[in-house]
Amino acid sequence: MHKFNPEHLERLMSEEREKDLSPERLLRESGLRAGQAFADIGSGPGFFTIPAARIIGPTGMAFAVDTQADMLIYLRDRKNPPDNVILMKSEEYVVPLADFTADFALMAFVLHETGDKVRLLRETRRVLKPGGTLLLLDWEKKAEDKGPPLEERVSAGDARSFIEQAGFDVVQSSKLNPSHYRILARRPV
Repeated sequence: MHKFNPEHLERLMSEEREKDLSPERLLRESGLRAGQAFADIGSGPGFFTIPAARIIGPTGMAFAVDTQADMLIYLRDRKNPPDNVILMKSEEYVVPLADFTADFALMAFVLHETGDKVRLLRETRRVLKPGGTLLLLDWEKKAEDKGPPLEERVSAGDARSFIEQAGFDVVQSSKLNPSHYRILARRPV
């Protein structure tokens, strides 16, 4: 199973990636608001966590959750996260948050890196409040010079199926750019 190598984490914070994904705009358009609790599942070095912290403001809380300590250390030491960001080391299928903690969960480019996709999505569902939002981003299933190998990519249709199997209601599925798709889902009330 392909895991992103932390030795290349500067790529995750590049200007090109910022231009391709526009994290703050994307999170706002997906419904993230001031005062919410945000869980970044597979946060990496904070590419989405820091913009989310700005959106939710001092009354909100952003949980940067990652299985790789190197990613969290980079976020802590190099990005100087604001006070409303909490760094959390997790296991593959165990997110160290209580049930119903988050209003909004993000899984950005994580689904293709896990073996049991439905299990990880169910764990994400567990930490979301009833009615909470899941935003899932991943790579289109096509061969490219960048990103994970084709055989490890998950199609948007398969991702949608996994999300539904995990107990979410899919609200929207769309192309984000030529390389990525986005799926917006809700935990039922």
